[in-house]
Amino acid sequence: MSIAYFNGEYLPLDAVRISPLDRGFLFGDSVYEVIPSYGGRFFLLEQHLQRLERSLAAIRLASPHEPSQWRERLEGLLQRNGDPATPDLGIYLQVTRGVAPRDHAFPAEAQPTILAMVSPIRPLSETIRDQGVAAVTAPDQRWAHCDIKATTLLANVLARQGATEQGAQEAILLRDGQVTEGAASNVLVVVDGEVITPPLAATVLPGVTRSLVLKLARSAGYPVAERNLSEHELRRADEVWLTSSTREVLPVTRLDDQPVGDGRPGPVWQRIHAAYQVAKSGAETARPALPSEGMA
Repeated sequence: MSIAYFNGEYLPLDAVRISPLDRGFLFGDSVYEVIPSYGGRFFLLEQHLQRLERSLAAIRLASPHEPSQWRERLEGLLQRNGDPATPDLGIYLQVTRGVAPRDHAFPAEAQPTILAMVSPIRPLSETIRDQGVAAVTAPDQRWAHCDIKATTLLANVLARQGATEQGAQEAILLRDGQVTEGAASNVLVVVDGEVITPPLAATVLPGVTRSLVLKLARSAGYPVAERNLSEHELRRADEVWLTSSTREVLPVTRLDDQPVGDGRPGPVWQRIHAAYQVAKSGAETARPALPSEGMA
């Protein structure tokens, strides 16, 4: 049984008890982060904590801890879950506004609820490295502040379930003929050797992995553009990638039952995937731009 961190204590995950009056449960009045670690070492922890602070500020909730305190508590969580059989772990960290009588308005007094727990990160299978994954397109029906990493994810859940029912790993969302992101990922494409991704906006989560991948692409000499990406460009792209903290960089080789490029992971993905593995080996050393510097 894994160990969780809950409101100042480390305890078995199945012993965690959350009040039915917690605003995270009642309203989704909460934010979260997913932080990868490899071999017991955090990867891009500073960037994830900065995004957590940004999300908390956006919902007008004071951070319960300073960055050094977050690090101390999360390091304690990793240490308590150390297992040679699962050396790579993703930490799910959620902060809610806390427990209060049910009322849409903020409570005058409430203590934030903090939960952190772990799950294994599995390396990409040989099948995915050789064959890629399938995705489908779907209308973007989410709310207007997708740049906040909030737990109000019902629209994402429905889009991802729709993809699953069609035998796909992800739904790529479209709004007014433009790509925004995936249900649980950022989207990048390669067109004529250029790496393109939608720009940061209220419709796009500032993905830490996205930012690192753009940095790796620039370092590898590829032109990079953060600009509007149309559905037409998506469908004619030579390569399509999905990025997230625990799935890293996934190559999409089928989109709406049609092949992407030649139907196999492309050469640009092969190079960036290899560079990402090198970056992981130096966990906590790679530092993409901060949100104010264009982090996404």
